[in-house]
Amino acid sequence: MLCVLVVAAACSGGCASSGYTPKPFPAPGGAAPAHRAPSLPAPGDPASPPAASGAAVEDRTPLAPVTAFDRYALVGAALSLRGAPYRNGGTDPQGFDCSGFTQYVFSQFGLPLPREVREQYRVGKAVKAEDLAPGDILFFATTDPGPSHVAIAIGGDQFVHAPSSTGVVRVERLGSSYWSPRYLGARRVAN
Repeated sequence: MLCVLVVAAACSGGCASSGYTPKPFPAPGGAAPAHRAPSLPAPGDPASPPAASGAAVEDRTPLAPVTAFDRYALVGAALSLRGAPYRNGGTDPQGFDCSGFTQYVFSQFGLPLPREVREQYRVGKAVKAEDLAPGDILFFATTDPGPSHVAIAIGGDQFVHAPSSTGVVRVERLGSSYWSPRYLGARRVAN
């Protein structure tokens, strides 16, 4: 029996900081659109960087950092990653876990976040639910009383996040029957 419990715990990878895979993950409106890599210049194009001999060309280009924080640009960057696969411990478009996703998106705008959900929960200032704005970081208690899942508010009642090992980066509703009772709070990293 102990062996079965150990195997079940090992297979339930969720966020890198919690090891938990919350279920179920509702998918309003069906599956998220597939993630598409930005187009790259064709080889030989003057805008194309020289390729190293025998090196594989990366099929995804990082988003360019901006000089001033733009909440809508950040949300747009997060939404552009819809369809990227979940990968436990993942921190790039090849695969994200929840805190790797938020860390990656914010880093594209020169706003470093810690790697773990619980550390991200201590960054910035607390935001009341009625004052949520696009780009705020939302936290959920999916396992223990503390933060174990993180997402990015996109406006209205919606957020974008990297859910469980069977998921992809997608948009969901804060008011859903799954997420609403698990909502813990929000933080604002920049004005």
